[in-house]
Amino acid sequence: MPLANYTLSEPWWLLALAALPLLIWARGHRGAPVLVVPFAAAWHKPTFIPTSRWPASFALVGLTLLIIALARPQIVEDKREVKQQGYDLMLAIDLSGSMLAEDYERNGEPINRLQAIKPVIQAFITQRKSDRIGMVVFAGRAYTLAPLTFDHDWLGRQVERLKLGLIEDGTAIGDGLGVALTRLEQAGREEGSQRKGAFVVLLTDGANNRGLLTPEQATDIAKSRGVPVYTIGAGRDGLVRMPVFDDNGRKIGYRRAISDLDEGQLRAMANATGGRFFRAFDSDTIEKAFAAIDQAQKIEFQSKSYLITTELFPWFAGPGAVLLFLGALIALPPQFPRRRTARATAAAEGGRA
Repeated sequence: MPLANYTLSEPWWLLALAALPLLIWARGHRGAPVLVVPFAAAWHKPTFIPTSRWPASFALVGLTLLIIALARPQIVEDKREVKQQGYDLMLAIDLSGSMLAEDYERNGEPINRLQAIKPVIQAFITQRKSDRIGMVVFAGRAYTLAPLTFDHDWLGRQVERLKLGLIEDGTAIGDGLGVALTRLEQAGREEGSQRKGAFVVLLTDGANNRGLLTPEQATDIAKSRGVPVYTIGAGRDGLVRMPVFDDNGRKIGYRRAISDLDEGQLRAMANATGGRFFRAFDSDTIEKAFAAIDQAQKIEFQSKSYLITTELFPWFAGPGAVLLFLGALIALPPQFPRRRTARATAAAEGGRA
């Protein structure tokens, strides 16, 4: 640990160390005991005991340690406590049959839209460590895949398990947003009718054609609650290549289909709620869309510094007291005069008589 981390809380006590040489000098020039230190008179008694210097040495070192203890040596560590409050965000992901369209590429190989967005969603989740993230999936209906959670590893495993065909086909954009907004309802994070620190990311490649809520109705709910909605339109425009499968789920060929993304609707949803619309024609633009959302809704960390102080008083006071006691103990005469009993006194007097 750096020397700069050690300090004295009461350094004025160190002035008392200057009195120790004066104490030794005074004891050497006076016949009377110095009253400041117990048993000081015995320190310089003429004696033939080889350990006669030990009482004075122990006492001086003990007094030195006690004075240092009174100066309160400390170890001070600078710590920084980061206070943060993350966002609550829901991902609403389209799993309709049109997400099978293979109009993206990875390493020169064609991949479908779901395969293209999975790793981007995974990276987005991983980067937002301080946020609670949940996920809604929708096609003809909308379902909650994961409620708001800090367990991003578990959430990532749920993303890996996403498959097309799990939900009846269709594109219920309004229901997807509506369910996501329901999952964001939470007491303690609302001020009046406004939901604080929350937003929705909705990704789809089609136009709303199913569901109970229209996109306009869901947008009005999000707007009234103050929840921004970021919309991402996936896939290319025009004719796209759609795989054809047999009854056993094996790909047997391709057909051409028209991409029916309602870009105007998605843009209107984002603009009305204070979010933003992104068009993701390829894997790069999907990544850029999520990166832009990450920057727009990033937590600003506020750090608070504080000090941890460790008192070293016991480490000096304890040994100092022990050494002072040992000095006093060694300075005592080896034998104490024995008290005469009444019988011994009488016997002595009788002998003299």
